[in-house]
Amino acid sequence: MADVGSAVERVERALRLAHATQGSINAFISIDDERAVERAVEIDRRIENGEDVGPLAGVPVALKDLIEHEGRVTTNGSSFFAEVAKSTASCVSRLEGAGAIIVGRTNLHEWAFGFNSENEHWGPVRNPWDLSTSAGGSSGGSAAAVAAGITPIAIGTDTGGSVRVPAALCGVYGLKVTYGRIPLDGVFPLVSSIDTVGPLADSLENIELAYRAMSQDDDTPPEPRSFRIGIPEPWYQDAPMEDDIAAAFELAITSFRELGHEVHPIEMPDAVPSRQLIDAIGQEVTAAHREYRARGERYGSSVAARIEVAESVTPEAADAARDWQALIRSRFADAFAIVDLLVTPSCAARRKVIGEDDIGDKSHRTVVSYFSALVNHALHPALALPILGSGAPPASVQVIGPLRSEITLIEFGKTLDDAEITGFTPAPANSTMTGGG
Repeated sequence: MADVGSAVERVERALRLAHATQGSINAFISIDDERAVERAVEIDRRIENGEDVGPLAGVPVALKDLIEHEGRVTTNGSSFFAEVAKSTASCVSRLEGAGAIIVGRTNLHEWAFGFNSENEHWGPVRNPWDLSTSAGGSSGGSAAAVAAGITPIAIGTDTGGSVRVPAALCGVYGLKVTYGRIPLDGVFPLVSSIDTVGPLADSLENIELAYRAMSQDDDTPPEPRSFRIGIPEPWYQDAPMEDDIAAAFELAITSFRELGHEVHPIEMPDAVPSRQLIDAIGQEVTAAHREYRARGERYGSSVAARIEVAESVTPEAADAARDWQALIRSRFADAFAIVDLLVTPSCAARRKVIGEDDIGDKSHRTVVSYFSALVNHALHPALALPILGSGAPPASVQVIGPLRSEITLIEFGKTLDDAEITGFTPAPANSTMTGGG
């Protein structure tokens, strides 16, 4: 990361922006002013003493508020859960070991169980591009913090698209990692069999720094080459997709071909979203919330309704859904025997208006997660990249890779950035600096 001042200067700037935009964007549940500055002072002292502090030395990072950080209160975006963490999640320890400085805990869809971050207890996260629209979810605050220029890196979780959906709606980069690539200890579970932790950032260089720190992946970047790229059908063809998203995606694909990549449709039968997305997670969601539900704790209405659906999944439906997951994983394995990468839009829509449940004639959950949720059940990594010149906020392209191919995805993305096909554009300053706090 380029040198843009001392650690103290960078952290103080992030804290100023976090407070200045809190009344408008509401990206944070808590801002850790005192401890962030203390750590920045310590980082600067160590640098002055000639120590190698790490590749993220002094970089401000925003952390989703369901990941434990010792001494900080974890809320999970809920009305009742407020526990001071007794330890730090491995992913956070590794970031701090690389020199990063956590400046605050970001707002999210309650319990990470949704795609809009319109939190009924902590207020909605507003998209820096248009304050009347959602930042996406569940890692909405993390995406908004990056889009607004508060921090260059933020950490989210992704169980059905909760990194990639807000990354797409806010015009930033987001990486969903291979299941198990980054440790999940200290992360409140939604569906522990498919949960992942991942970075959002304003550049692929920062995505890579955060990813390598959290995963300890030291894979060597591959040599540049042309890729065989598949557009999965009927997954893509049947999408509830807005016309401008389809147009931006088709232009991106044309540019991929101009770079020398082979891009063509590939049949992936059965690899389409279905009711079994819910049946596959119902038992684990129910288990994660059983204690609180038994105590009669207060949930927001939308999350309570979704938990009730999860509780209604029968053992027979859960068994059938596990068979479906095995089929999906087989279809992805078959595809990657033929192509190197798969591409889709990251999100089938560009905007979700706060307070409106539908996009067009469908539930917003169906629309925004259409291209993301299957990837979690397949356990594969995927990278969301904003498409340059595709509007405000920009459309986003998702590149899906074989298991444990994160570095290949990032390096491929860098070639798209170099060709000015993809790239980060900050949200307009006048939309992010209104309001107090």
